[in-house]
Amino acid sequence: MSSNVVYAIVKAGGRQEKVSVGDVVVVDKLSDAIGSSIELQPLMLVDGDAVTTDKDALGKVTVKAEVVDSAKGPKISIIKFKNKTGYRKRQGHRQKLSVVKVTEIA
Repeated sequence: MSSNVVYAIVKAGGRQEKVSVGDVVVVDKLSDAIGSSIELQPLMLVDGDAVTTDKDALGKVTVKAEVVDSAKGPKISIIKFKNKTGYRKRQGHRQKLSVVKVTEIA
């Protein structure tokens, strides 16, 4: 069973993501501006039946993507409470994210 599926496992924002051409991925905030082109580091490439994991061969592979948008993650509420002392502390956090669209795997 042969297939013409081409996808790559890339390192993006401290995590690994499975991407193919046209996929939109949400990663941690990138310093690049919206509309700029970036290159993601491939860890594995699947091209049909051929699976490439060799570090030397992956050095020749490029995964190009474009920064589409910036976003914020969901609100996280942090509440600390200690009984009988009157200690209460509230804190919130929203992670800054970047939306990236994969344009080319070569």
